[in-house]
This record gives sequence, C-alpha cells and structure tokens, in this order.
Amino acid sequence: MDQLPIFIRLQDRRCVVIGGGEVAARKISLLLKAGADIHVAAPELCPAVAEYNSAGQLHWLAAPFHPEQLSGATLVIAATDHDSVNRQVSQAAQALNIPVNVVDQPELCTFVFPSIIDRSPIVIAVSSGGAAPVLSRMLRARLETMIPAAYGRLAHLAGEFRDQVKQRLATIQQRRVFWEDIFEGPIAEQVLIGQEEAAKHNLQQALDSAADSGIKGEVYLVGGGPGDPDLLTFRALRLMQKADVVVYDALVSPGVMELVRRDAERIYVGKRRNNHALPQEEINTLLVRLAKEGKRVLRLKGGDPFIFGRGGEEIEMLAEQGIPFQVVPGISAANGVASYAGIPLTHRDYAQSVLFATGHLRDNSIDLDWQALTQPNQTVVIYMGLVGLPKICEQLIAHGLPADWPIAIVQQGTTRHQRVMTGTLSDIAARVAEAGFKAPTLTIIGEVVKLREKLAWFEPSDGTQPPLML
Repeated sequence: MDQLPIFIRLQDRRCVVIGGGEVAARKISLLLKAGADIHVAAPELCPAVAEYNSAGQLHWLAAPFHPEQLSGATLVIAATDHDSVNRQVSQAAQALNIPVNVVDQPELCTFVFPSIIDRSPIVIAVSSGGAAPVLSRMLRARLETMIPAAYGRLAHLAGEFRDQVKQRLATIQQRRVFWEDIFEGPIAEQVLIGQEEAAKHNLQQALDSAADSGIKGEVYLVGGGPGDPDLLTFRALRLMQKADVVVYDALVSPGVMELVRRDAERIYVGKRRNNHALPQEEINTLLVRLAKEGKRVLRLKGGDPFIFGRGGEEIEMLAEQGIPFQVVPGISAANGVASYAGIPLTHRDYAQSVLFATGHLRDNSIDLDWQALTQPNQTVVIYMGLVGLPKICEQLIAHGLPADWPIAIVQQGTTRHQRVMTGTLSDIAARVAEAGFKAPTLTIIGEVVKLREKLAWFEPSDGTQPPLML
C-alpha cells in the first residue's frame, strides 16, 4: 500500500485552490460538499467557479499565485494550466507541511482525490494512487450499482441508536455483533424498502432482547482453499469478515489472510512436520473457550477442512460442548493444485477413479495400503508426501507399478510461487531434491500426469527462478 487512505474533516477549515478553470470547479464542488471554507486564487474565473463566487460559496483573490496565499490552510489544491505554477504551489505547500494535490500530476501530490461513492453519511473512496484514475472511476461505477442509495438512511438510523446501544451493551464486541446482525437482517431490509418507522420499532426490540440475553459465541470452520484467494467461496468471505478472532493454520496463504477482517484477533496454530505451534487437543480446547467467551471464531484451514484437515476432530468437541458451529467447504488442495498444474484428476482414457492419501500418519510413519495405491486406471493424490517421497516411490514400484510410471510434484500450487516437477517413480525423488523443493507440496501419480505438457495453462514465476516444466 503506497498511500494510506484517510478521511479528513474540512468543515469550516480554510482550503486554498490555486486556479479558476473547469478543473478547479470540479474540486471546489467536492470541497463544498465537505463544508470547507474555500479560498480561490486566480486572475480569472470560469463560469462555474464564478457562479460559486457570486453565490458567496467561496472567497476569490483575483491574483496570480504567491506562497503567502497558503497561510493557515488545512489543504491546498493546484489546478492551473501552467506546470511551473503547479510545481511552485506543491513546493510551497510541502514546505509548510500542508497536504497538497496537483491535478493530474501525482508526482507533485502528497494526497490524491479518490473516486467517491456518496451515500452520506456512508462514503466509499476508490483510488489507484494516481496511477490509473480511469480504472478507479470504472470500479466506482460498478460499486454505485451494488450499493443502494438507502444505505445512507440506514446509517442515519444507526446513528440515532448509537448512544443507547453503547449504554446497554457493555463491550465493543457485543456492540459489533449486535450491529452486524442488524445490518444483515430484516431490519436493514425494512429501511431499504422505505419502512423506516417499522425498522426503528424492531431495532428497539432487538436491542432490548440483546441487552437481556447477551451475545452467544459460534465457530466457523472454513476451508481457505489451496492458496489463490480468488478460489474462496462467497460464504467463506462473508464469515471471514464477521469473525472476532481467527485461528489459522500454516497452509493458509498470505493472500487469503489479507481478506480476514482487519481488526480480528489472530491466533496462529500452524503445524509443520515435527513442529506444531499448538497440539491438536489444545486447538480443540481453544475453540471451545473462545466461543464460550461469546466470540465468533473463524477456524481457517488451507484446502478443505474435511480432507486431511482434522476438521472432524475439532467439531466433535464443539458438538460435545454444545457450541454452535458452521462448516464451509473449500476447494481442496487436490482439486485446486491439480487444476492449476494442468493435470486432470480423471480422464476417460487414463483414470476413472481418484484416491487421496496422506504421506505420513499420526506417528510420522508411512504405512499405506500400497495394494490400493497401485490399482490400474486411477489417479493417486498424496498430501504431505515430500519427506517420504523416496520411500513412497520405492513401495509403489515394489507393489507393481512400473518404474517409468508418471508422477508430478507441485509446490505452493495455485499461487504465484507455484512450481511443478514431473518425472517417473524411478527419478522424481532425485529431481525434486536437486531442485530444492520445499513444503507445502502435493504429489500426483498416474497416467494423467502425461497430459500436463498439453494442458498446462498457469505458469507463474516469483522472479527468482523460472517455473519447472520437466
């Protein structure tokens, strides 16, 4: 983030605009909406600015720019047609530590005007930092169609009850849960369709009930997918924004974590081989404790929580303790990673079934059903199999698969750091070791791997080394 988005109060504050043309008029109209005390310095005014002046909405100084004109300003805008003047304004404002915007010259700005969606008192700003203003306006246009004008009325209604809610609900968390239930429920719908008196009555009843009964906790067991945040479900995104605390694993990608509510408490409980931040039993207990404290707990896991994610173990304890919970499936590592690697898990000519297995068990042994893994016309997907890869390949050959059977290893699949190595059971372990592959990886075994050369479509590079296509 190159710039910090902020909202600044300009009511009755001195704001100086250098320039009196059409560009200046557009900026002046925004300052007027914010209630600013506007001072314009320009030898001449265009009709729009002259009309503002005639209406007494600004103060006009009919003179060219001079640094003294910036004295006491809260904010400065340079909107002249002369590059040299704009530069002088920028330099003078920055010397006085006054925020300055030079129209269409982002290199001279200390702040930029965003594209604005105005649903006062709700105001939404979209900015590209001056790099792509047309794109910002396009995004604004999309948001305009998605956000009803009545949201402003909803905000006004919330403002009427704000002090009462603060008095009757003791904690910030209780108040946040209350308002989110209001904004997502039928009371908000009543406001949006114009039934504001009914909404006000029902809001009062909801507050009385919340004050008497308190707020109950809940756990959301959510699959975060294989890494690419674009693969999250709509429901996952909604619950990620509702949670008070997130308990997350090592396999949840940074991009996915960026979509969690900013002010949510974050607790890392990741597991790597022989290195568990928190034992599974303690994670189960943690979820129960947090929920009993009245918190909405997001248990965020990579992939799908019910495929080698121990999600079943966690909700067993929640059910025993009477804790409400929801389960949101995610795109599994097998589905997502195989797709991004260009390897279909099934194919009419090569594989009519898929078998998922884990590369290590509870005691870190590798004691799999080798006979089941070596059946014809199937694809085998092995999770967490990197460390045991030599033994896995050895046992598969020993139990009947040919030494030249196709196999692929995918590291950090679906992300921009994805790397794919293909080979055979006889040589893949050496190739992967030489290439320095590290967890997390997924192993795909079967004749479908041969299709990768034709079907590979996602070949990113993180800039440090090219993707592997061997």
